[in-house]
Amino acid sequence: MAVAHQRRAKTTVLCTLKSARKQGFLPMVLKGTKFQLKVWKYLKTIPKGRVKTYKQVAISIKSPKSARAVANACAKNPYAPKIPCHRVIRSDGALGGYSGRGGIKKKLKLLRSEKAPI
Repeated sequence: MAVAHQRRAKTTVLCTLKSARKQGFLPMVLKGTKFQLKVWKYLKTIPKGRVKTYKQVAISIKSPKSARAVANACAKNPYAPKIPCHRVIRSDGALGGYSGRGGIKKKLKLLRSEKAPI
């Protein structure tokens, strides 16, 4: 009986923390490679309503040949859309991917809501 109570209590605490983080009451805890952290930091500087290509992001972080690695870092973004990886598209104008909930449809919806030129 005590074990079941402990599990229930643990689940309640974890759910509360997850909810608090989603609502912005807890700071984001970013864990990733140095490169991923650099990409995620840069993504936060892209203003609403603007888009950048993976290549433009790579050039901006001083790694001009790493567009694919930028795309991979975007795919590993643990805080989409708070870290706005949805504002990064392919060089050919295609949307690319979106690892946040809702996938590519959500990316399109977010960009349209920000009135981005897509």
